[in-house]
Amino acid sequence: MKRYTQILYSMKKLYVLLFLIAFNSVSAQSNTEVYLLDIENNNEKIELVNLKNISNNKGYDNQPSFYDDNTIIFSSTREGQTDIAQYNIEEGNISYITNTTSGSEYSPLKIPGKEAISAIRLDTTGLQRLYQYDSKKQKSSVLLEDLKVGYHVWYNEHIIISSVLVDNRMDLVVSNLKDKTNHTLHKNVGRSLHKIPNTDVVSFISKEKDTWVIKSIHPISGAIQEIKPVPLKIEDMFWLNDGTMIVGLGKIIAKFNPKNDKDWSVLHRFTQDEINEISRIAVSKDGNHLAIVSEESPAIIVQKQVDTFNKADLDGFASCYSKNVVVCNFPSDTLYTGNETLKSNYKRFLANNQSKVTVTKRIVMGNKVIDQENAVVNGKQKQQVAIYEVKNGKIISMSFIPHNEDHPEAEKIVQEQLEAYNARNIDDFVNTFSDTVKAYDYPTKLNMDGKEQLQKIFSGFFSQTPDLHCEIKNRIVIGNMVIDEEFVTANGDNFSAVALYKINGDKIDKMYFIR
Repeated sequence: MKRYTQILYSMKKLYVLLFLIAFNSVSAQSNTEVYLLDIENNNEKIELVNLKNISNNKGYDNQPSFYDDNTIIFSSTREGQTDIAQYNIEEGNISYITNTTSGSEYSPLKIPGKEAISAIRLDTTGLQRLYQYDSKKQKSSVLLEDLKVGYHVWYNEHIIISSVLVDNRMDLVVSNLKDKTNHTLHKNVGRSLHKIPNTDVVSFISKEKDTWVIKSIHPISGAIQEIKPVPLKIEDMFWLNDGTMIVGLGKIIAKFNPKNDKDWSVLHRFTQDEINEISRIAVSKDGNHLAIVSEESPAIIVQKQVDTFNKADLDGFASCYSKNVVVCNFPSDTLYTGNETLKSNYKRFLANNQSKVTVTKRIVMGNKVIDQENAVVNGKQKQQVAIYEVKNGKIISMSFIPHNEDHPEAEKIVQEQLEAYNARNIDDFVNTFSDTVKAYDYPTKLNMDGKEQLQKIFSGFFSQTPDLHCEIKNRIVIGNMVIDEEFVTANGDNFSAVALYKINGDKIDKMYFIR
């Protein structure tokens, strides 16, 4: 029950920090997309609007930066080769700057004072160096011969600050192209390097200690100052023109201004079906546009597998699943594993049956999608619920809840539990559960065992939470199970979760929670 109480109990810290804990940063992702948003200032309040997928590519798209206020450059993989693409914001089209058959390019940046870009080139030989690409002359040349540069930022036309790969870490190196010198000024740093607006210093993330710290460095004097400890191990950040730091993780963009703020707060929260797992972030120099990198929403990936199934497109269907996908009956009764087995099973099914699946209800929570499906197979209808878990752009597990028998009282029992919960009536609430009720983190982590433990937990919770309220955003009923998408208010905080209730007789016998 520990996780459930964490979900329910009010958090003294800001909701953004609670939410960020649920997500780990991802340094490398497959099937990522570059998205663009407009930044609007309404009555001194920053708003992010008009989310648009600008890469729209099946492969890897990542590491965006602004060449100018109308052009975004980023790494984009086509047919196994990663080149530098550019997106024209006004015209809405993509073209490619490089086509390097002997290697791939990453982390492109405009070179100050030149119509050229710099990018990390990973050659097919394994050599990794920083190159300059001249857009007019269509030529490339090595900028830093002896350094294995991972990430970089330009300080001016001849000084580069880089995160350089050394053994199993990266060190901060200042390189002067005029006198061809390289100086290591800090060991063990992250990938996020940015000039701080209206200053002569550059920010970086120090990883020297267990708690990562955002610091600044003056590349000429070498002076280093601490700005702000990173509350979690955030890999990527950026600066707005007013000196506000922004970070992206999960489905949230959070902000912190060292001059005015005491802690991080939410700038923007994306909906469950928009994106998933922000890993990169960049802002245009004029402050009007923001680019982020994210996986596609799990809902989009799950819908692709529904559409390809209905088209009997076996290859397209199987491509939506990971190599080691696990298929089971709810909650964890494994039927089979592996993409090859899945493909073989569905090949036989599609060859012998005419079928179509219609999604009648859908709940999205984090990287999980819960679909209520109506399947017509050879003219016969059946209902089921499928729970999909998505990671790195692929479905890694699929769990089925079949519709075996109706339970006419199931929804009524769960509704009575909800009404008692909102009334904070502990007797009526506990009375809706069996003596042996169990609560799990989905799928099988036991967190509460027995009515006595349930009563003890919720008695205190009800008495300490005067504003407690749970609103049902979506509900699926299948046989003796009720699945609720819940929006909870508790001590001024709001958060969402999914609860799956299993009814035995006239009582709730098992609960499974997803968030």
